[in-house]
Parts: sequence; C-alpha cells; structure tokens
Amino acid sequence: MRYSEDHKAKTHQLILDEAARRFRRDGVGATGLQPLMKALGLTHGGFYAHFKSKDDLVEKALRHAVDNLKTSLAMHTGPDVPLSALIDTYLSEGHRANPEQGCPLPTISAELGQRGQQSEITDEVVEDRLDNIASKLPGEDSRAQAMLVLSAMVGALLLSRSVKDESLSAELLSNTREQLKALTESA
Repeated sequence: MRYSEDHKAKTHQLILDEAARRFRRDGVGATGLQPLMKALGLTHGGFYAHFKSKDDLVEKALRHAVDNLKTSLAMHTGPDVPLSALIDTYLSEGHRANPEQGCPLPTISAELGQRGQQSEITDEVVEDRLDNIASKLPGEDSRAQAMLVLSAMVGALLLSRSVKDESLSAELLSNTREQLKALTESA
C-alpha cells in the first residue's frame, strides 16, 4: 500500500518533533532509533524512508528545535524586552524541569563537542544568542559580556539539571540569575 505525499510529510514531521524532544531531554547517544520509531508506532526500517542516517536526523532535529525555540522565545528576546526577562526565563525552574521543550545548547552542545561532532547549527544558535544578548548591552565590549552571560546561563542550567539536591539546583539557578542581572544592569 502506497501512502500519499501528505502522509509522508506528516510522518517526517512527527519523527522530527519526537527526535528534537528526545535529543534535548536524553541526549543524542541515549536516543536509539528503534525506541524512537516504536514510540511513534513506526518501524525501524521506515526511518530510512525519511533520513539517510542518525546523523542526518540529528542535524534536522536540531534545526527543527532551534526554529521552534526562536518562535517561542520571541516574546523574551525582542528589541524592547530587557535582558533580565531572558535571564529570568532561561534560568527558571520550568526551563530546568522541561529540557525537551527548551534550549538545546545544554544537552546537545556538550555531547556533540565531546563526540567531535560539532554542528554548524550549534554555531548559528550561539551566534544568534550572542547577537541578541549583545544588542541589549551597552558599550564596545558587549559581545564579550554577551559571551559571559550566555556561558553562565547554559552552564548554570546544565549544572542545575545534573545535581540531585533540589535546593542546590534551585540555588544554582537563582544565584546565577541574580548575579547576571546585577552584572548586566550595572553595565
């Protein structure tokens, strides 16, 4: 039985959605193709009708996650939105608790970098975030300050997700949030 092109496009989208969630939540290495496809009610063999390889899926799912994140972050990153709003949102307990819906940098960049599989998409995400943060900072060294802010946010979020102690996790978020806001407001 042949499926319509519309069916194939919808299935492709379902795979991308699920892979983007799982890669951000569990990491690339921990996300197997067979469990991914099974969760969608599809066969492992059907995967290859949509993607050349897992690496192909990783690139496309990362792009998909970034595009979705840009849309959802638009209200926190616009030119009239203060940097403190982005800091508050990024370093929130909701973002910590829902990695599958958030920024892919804490999960994906560490894993891809460790595996020697850097991605141009990661470069684009980092550059986009740096440009956005720098645009909200005064002075000639706004890009250097933006690098500090982005690095601190990604690092604090990653650490807050990795510790077992809930109070330490909350403290990592709140202290980093307050220190970054104090630093950027005084700039």
